[in-house]
Amino acid sequence: MTTYVQGSGHSGWSKDVATVTLGRDGTVTGWSEGARRLLGHRAPEVVGRAAAELLLGREAPEASGLALLGSEEWSGTAALRHRDGHRVDVTLHAHPSLDRDGRPQGFVVTVGTSSAASERDRRMVEWAFDQASVGLSAHSTAAGSWHLNAAAAEEDAAGAEGGEGEEGFLRCVRRVAEEDRPMRYERVVPEPASAPVRHRAWVIELWPVRDPATGEVVGVGTAAFDSSEQHAARERLALLQEAGACVGTTLNVTRTAQELADLAVPRLADFVSVDLLDSVLRGEEPVPGPVDAAVALRRVAHQSAAEGTGVPEAAIDLGGIDTYPPFSPPARALAGGRPVLTGAGDPDFARWLAGNEARTARNEEYGFHSVMATPLRARGITLGVAVFARIGDSPLFEPDDLILAEELAGRTAVGVDNARRYTRERTNALTLQRSLLPRDLPRQAAVEVAYRYLPAGSGAGVGGDWFDVVPLSGTRVGLVVGDVVGHGIHASATMGRLRTAVRTLADVDLPPDELLTHLDDLVAHLSSDREDVAADEPYFVSGEIGATCLYAVYDPVSRVCTFASAGHIPPAVLFPDGTVELVRLTPGPLLGVGGLPFETTELELPEGSLLAFCTDGLIEARDRDLGLGLDRLCDALARPVPSLDVTCDAILKALLPDSPADDVALLLVRTRALHADQVAAWSLPSDPSVVADARAQVSRQLAVWGLEEAAFVTELVVSELVTNAIRYGAVPIGLRLIRDRTLICEVSDASNTAPHLRRARTYDEGGRGLHMVAQLTQGWGTRQSPLGKTIWAEQPLPVG
Repeated sequence: MTTYVQGSGHSGWSKDVATVTLGRDGTVTGWSEGARRLLGHRAPEVVGRAAAELLLGREAPEASGLALLGSEEWSGTAALRHRDGHRVDVTLHAHPSLDRDGRPQGFVVTVGTSSAASERDRRMVEWAFDQASVGLSAHSTAAGSWHLNAAAAEEDAAGAEGGEGEEGFLRCVRRVAEEDRPMRYERVVPEPASAPVRHRAWVIELWPVRDPATGEVVGVGTAAFDSSEQHAARERLALLQEAGACVGTTLNVTRTAQELADLAVPRLADFVSVDLLDSVLRGEEPVPGPVDAAVALRRVAHQSAAEGTGVPEAAIDLGGIDTYPPFSPPARALAGGRPVLTGAGDPDFARWLAGNEARTARNEEYGFHSVMATPLRARGITLGVAVFARIGDSPLFEPDDLILAEELAGRTAVGVDNARRYTRERTNALTLQRSLLPRDLPRQAAVEVAYRYLPAGSGAGVGGDWFDVVPLSGTRVGLVVGDVVGHGIHASATMGRLRTAVRTLADVDLPPDELLTHLDDLVAHLSSDREDVAADEPYFVSGEIGATCLYAVYDPVSRVCTFASAGHIPPAVLFPDGTVELVRLTPGPLLGVGGLPFETTELELPEGSLLAFCTDGLIEARDRDLGLGLDRLCDALARPVPSLDVTCDAILKALLPDSPADDVALLLVRTRALHADQVAAWSLPSDPSVVADARAQVSRQLAVWGLEEAAFVTELVVSELVTNAIRYGAVPIGLRLIRDRTLICEVSDASNTAPHLRRARTYDEGGRGLHMVAQLTQGWGTRQSPLGKTIWAEQPLPVG
């Protein structure tokens, strides 16, 4: 045992232990060193003698309280005689020693000093334990019982240590006893709805309690400290840290506002709403400074802690518009540019709730009693207002909550403003891009087309993808698809310049490889211009421009398609027999590299073949390479569908996610053919007398086609063009008529010299032929070929 002693100006438990063993007859059978120090007798002087002889005045055990015989366990006090004769007051604790049959065969008696002072000090320790302002408790490992002071009992009722129901705390207690080392346990419990705080928190220190005599762990002591304020501060810091990662994850205004509402409920408020100016949603720049109280706001996000789906507390639906009265908390926050904390005790707050029928009904049902209104401001511009509310029995907001709400609103405002500015740039880029992309592709006989263009759905910005269908002479058609590297308005502007250049070069009937060569030179010049700008304007990182382009020319008469590629992915072709393959191109360098040639590839296409041109946004993704994307394109192209439009949609659905990471351009082209009954061709000698014969053959062919009304103009055109070919050209000379949506007359020869339209003077003998052709037809032109040139003229078919 431990004895309670006095000395050295302090009190405490001594480490001396006095232990005596007695036989059933009261004879001393064992004497400890602690007993010798306490009473002065050595063991040989006491062992074998009656224990009663140690009593002062040799009082009988019954009189002294030392009645051991026949009892199971006994505690009491006694006055013993020291070896030198002075009185020693002690406390006695006797425990029976049992034999194998369970019968008492002796007793173990622990002896400790007892005095009025020591007893008072012992009681003082008990009083200090009971009256401590912190929760103290002791757990007996042997009995499994708890001893709690008044503060611990109160805290246990509040859930500090959790009692038997908190398994985590009990496991910690067992670990302290088993591992014989102190530990710390933290516990957070929700407070009742009527409490002034939302959570109570405690830090509980636990330590093993040892028997000083044996060192055995006999219990576990605990001390619980209320850490609710520290816990609330940590929660606020954690919420702010999480806001940095969870708010503003996308460049989307409404999504950023919703992220604030989702984060704040229920950790800060029971209901949160975010209203923004309409100009913010359009990407426009709001007026700097605070906003007038009468401004109309649009609800873009809200969230509720109510169970179930929806936000039943909201008086305004998402997308709805509300104008807050000047005295309302949101209007005051907007006008002053500072957060406002208000509640049920504020007359203006009550007037605001009562001024709207829907808001009054929600308040009667849910009981809004504490509100924080915080303006969303970034770069000195007010974007909107966030309202945080607590309802029902939730505790009131505190000033620290207002600081937290202001910080959350500030971070959200930065995200909203970034999204607004991105929306403005994206809108401008989309507007520019849509103005540059073809709206309605021209109708012509060579091909049937369908197309889709999808801007990027992520924060990458609008790209520079484009496509086009260019009608060419002789019912041919130019097919183009390209992609400018990068995103944003500069990529869109570059795309527009390249598309215009392609149309201009296609109008002069350049072959695909020559067209790409000229386009390559143009991109090199554009890059040089950008480098000059980059030297003066630091926001340009580099002046280089990269672009890919695929240009193809399809001739419905020969049914041959000629391709040339500048680093672009090859098209896929679905043949009428159902087979699908990629066109094997010889890819050239990216546009702007310069100095490298472009090569053409010719492919004869049966009538009804389906070509699929696309940009890399359709087939490339993070989870697949280019080859896999092309394979999936071929698979999607091979599936039977009723029309080209349906095929476009099916391909996009099969290859794209819901939100593409890059722009996507898809152009589907089904080839047609002009049959023999639509084309007539003659080979002519270089003899002026053949002109009359050419007119006659043309007249007969027009009669066969039922186009006699066009004979007069056509004969004049043929006469002028054939005469020029014989006079200025070289053999062989060819004449061809094509009947399509228009009537086309073509004369070819082996000379590369192109004719020029000029105004003939009064006495000139020539120079009027092409001028007359231009007046009689709706269009004329010339195109070069490896074998010479072709001059063509196009006129409308007769009505009916």
